[in-house]
Amino acid sequence: MDYRSAFAISAVGMGLEKLRLDVTAQNLANMNVSAPSNGKLYKPLRLQVSTGVSSFSGEFEQASSLAEKMLKSVKLEEIDVSPRMVYEPGHPDANESGYVALPGVNHLSEMVNLSTALRAYEANVVAMNAAKTMAIKALELGN
Repeated sequence: MDYRSAFAISAVGMGLEKLRLDVTAQNLANMNVSAPSNGKLYKPLRLQVSTGVSSFSGEFEQASSLAEKMLKSVKLEEIDVSPRMVYEPGHPDANESGYVALPGVNHLSEMVNLSTALRAYEANVVAMNAAKTMAIKALELGN
């Protein structure tokens, strides 16, 4: 395996984790956005990634195909959750009982996703730096 394959795997991982961070940020940004009675309420989103890889060791040797599979299997899906009902009788979007429907975004879950994505991104950066260091050492040994 050449070093470009290791760089490609880390780059795909960093790209996916950045997408996960973007989706989490979008969910948190729309957490308290109500919809008018005739409008559509925001539904939380999740990034679904499935590789369909049967054995990691076999796919690691063919890193470019792994990167292509990962990029092709990314889906953005809406989560079907019930809205959060908050009592605010003076709100313009309140129903006749005084409740406002807000998206069913779970703040704790989103913060866990945020933390997990950050740590996974950092792990990919560490892996890329390790591959870079190995490549540099190999070049030094070759001289």
